[in-house]
Amino acid sequence: MSFSLLRIIGRSTVTACTHLKNNTASLGVIFNSKIHTTGVRNDLMEFFDIKKNWNETDIKVGRAWKLDELRIKSNADLHMLWYVLLKERNMLYTMEHECNVNVRLFPNPERIDKVQESMNNIETVVRERNVAYYQLETGETGEQPVDDVINMFGLPEKYHRKEYHLPSFMNTRWVRPYLEHGYINSVSVKKFLRLYKEKLYNTKRKAKNRDFNHVQQLLKRFPNMDMDALKAAYPDVDLEKAKQSKKSRGHYVPKY
Repeated sequence: MSFSLLRIIGRSTVTACTHLKNNTASLGVIFNSKIHTTGVRNDLMEFFDIKKNWNETDIKVGRAWKLDELRIKSNADLHMLWYVLLKERNMLYTMEHECNVNVRLFPNPERIDKVQESMNNIETVVRERNVAYYQLETGETGEQPVDDVINMFGLPEKYHRKEYHLPSFMNTRWVRPYLEHGYINSVSVKKFLRLYKEKLYNTKRKAKNRDFNHVQQLLKRFPNMDMDALKAAYPDVDLEKAKQSKKSRGHYVPKY
């Protein structure tokens, strides 16, 4: 009798546990189905402008984002705005390419410049925050180190340091031609530097002579012009010498 009673109780317990387990699983499925969402699937039209702007010749757009407006935004807002501008820039590039293929005028091409200016301003703000954070935490800017070096043509340039798998003093392909043979002190580099400096000097000399001749013509046409304004516009020109020149004199007796 006792064994039969225990058997009945055991069967009832197992049935109750199984039923509770099934109900819990069904509730979990129902709960999951309530919060289930499907990802948005867009086609390639995301890379094109809206259809009502396809035949427009003038599209009204706003200005670019300014630095002061971006500095008051959070990092999350800047992150979202960056991808919005990136998507807009890709769309504008696509529309510009399609207009060129179809030999049509791309309306308002300055939109690309405004988007690029906004992206550059966002990058500037993010870099400012990174520099401030690293200076506060480590005392350094955190930017990529830059050194003033002399390149193989003997000209100064900015070199951004990078990580290499081999140190510079062990890199024989760099040490031998650059340090041992001395490209900077070679005859070819010296000749190049001499001709390059001569070109820079001639460019500066021609610009100076051009300004001097222009000032002479101005004095000839407008003898009573403001000398202070003329000196401010052409600070490298000797006005006294230009006044005494024959080219600056008109068909009248000069007053100076």
